[in-house]
Amino acid sequence: MTVLVSDTSVIIDLERGELLESVFQLAVDFAVPDLLFHRELAGPLGDRLLALGLRVEELSPGEVQGATVLRRADATLSLPDTFAFALAQGRQWTLLTGDAGLRRTAEAHALDVHGTLWVLDQLESQGACSPQVLAAGLAKASGHPRCRLPRAEVNARLTRYRR
Repeated sequence: MTVLVSDTSVIIDLERGELLESVFQLAVDFAVPDLLFHRELAGPLGDRLLALGLRVEELSPGEVQGATVLRRADATLSLPDTFAFALAQGRQWTLLTGDAGLRRTAEAHALDVHGTLWVLDQLESQGACSPQVLAAGLAKASGHPRCRLPRAEVNARLTRYRR
């Protein structure tokens, strides 16, 4: 089974687009490190994610050490982001992130990394959402003032979904 380790930004994008339920229908497992969950997702959203099937994973001592080393080497990365990286790297799982710095780090370490738009592509290719639902969800997510999705790629997908 493929496991996708998500940072908070991807989850927030999907929640803003009202696509969380659809995402958990994909033929993958979604996981977050326990530190990220407790610091950033605990509460109503976290409860909802757990009910949908989110896995909360405890890092091994070696993975915690890797996260600590990474945090010391790159202070621009948050501690929860370094835990997500260490979890994905340590278990050879795919990392989902909307953070450019975390993406660069993952790519530099040859870690499989994707973002929100890739998740939408999976929803489309697996038939988990209609193009209309994807267009509406992407429009909602990208319309949020704190959204950091690349505008050109968002517009290209919106055009494709609306055909």
